[in-house]
Amino acid sequence: MPQVCTNNSHKNGAKKTDMNNDESYTYENLSETAEFLLTRVPFKPSIGIICGSGMGAYWNEGCLADALENKKEFPYEIIPHFPVSTVPGHMGKLVFGYLSGIPVVCMQGRFHYYEGYPLWKCAMPVRVMKLIGVSHLIASNAAGGLNDKFKIGDIMLVKDHINMLGFAGNNPLKGPNDERFGPRFPPMNKAYNRELIDQGKKVARELGMGGMVHEGTYTCLGGPNFETVAELRMLKMLGADAVGMSTVHEVITARHCDMTVLAFSLITNICITDYECHDKPNHEEVMDVGKMRQDTLKLFVKKLVEYIAQHNPQ
Repeated sequence: MPQVCTNNSHKNGAKKTDMNNDESYTYENLSETAEFLLTRVPFKPSIGIICGSGMGAYWNEGCLADALENKKEFPYEIIPHFPVSTVPGHMGKLVFGYLSGIPVVCMQGRFHYYEGYPLWKCAMPVRVMKLIGVSHLIASNAAGGLNDKFKIGDIMLVKDHINMLGFAGNNPLKGPNDERFGPRFPPMNKAYNRELIDQGKKVARELGMGGMVHEGTYTCLGGPNFETVAELRMLKMLGADAVGMSTVHEVITARHCDMTVLAFSLITNICITDYECHDKPNHEEVMDVGKMRQDTLKLFVKKLVEYIAQHNPQ
């Protein structure tokens, strides 16, 4: 049975941070969070995994976290300074354990801008991961497919992103920079590790799923509404292959603190770019497709974790 931490006393007097508080986390705040976790987990994870739809954000039974051995679970609400997910169905906990003998930490449920959190708060768990020893991040998400070649249930390995929120000056790195995390102006031209993208395609072929795995460009919008036909047509013209409401700010934060990143999208719906189409995208179909692909994605990520542990790509 996994150990579930239920101690609601926060070390060093740390308080839960209000959702609408405009003050960003300090290095000291996040060090308190890291210390809280490290003193309760007997190992340091080297790989962090953000579980999107299909990998355990919504379902407990059969999810990626179920595959971990020697698990220790922390509901978000008991972790100092951690936000709490408000999306229906999100598990809302950090799960530590071993996957194929490799120490990892999984986020079951992430935080979104549309929940009312500023982007720096949505991305703060990535910095906590860095402080507890994580060097490589695997981030997954559910996304709508814009590329005409994509089908529902396909996987898109993210090779690049279009940061639409960032164009408007909304960036998780906005505000004073702390050099202990990373530089003031971090480059993003190689945000997604090429070696891991290639390995992802190789793993897909070995698992007999090569035909359903692509690579492409992801774009993040604020949500929570699904996009209009005109918006999707514009994004397609700009070169976006898939659209979602997460991940980009997490990746920016990870690269800022020099973590190696792999991200992929599960295509849970096909974006509607025709005014004559009367289909309506909805959250239920996202969850249904995620559950359908859960076992496949679990094996896919397991193989990638094994590769990272053996080869340590930079």
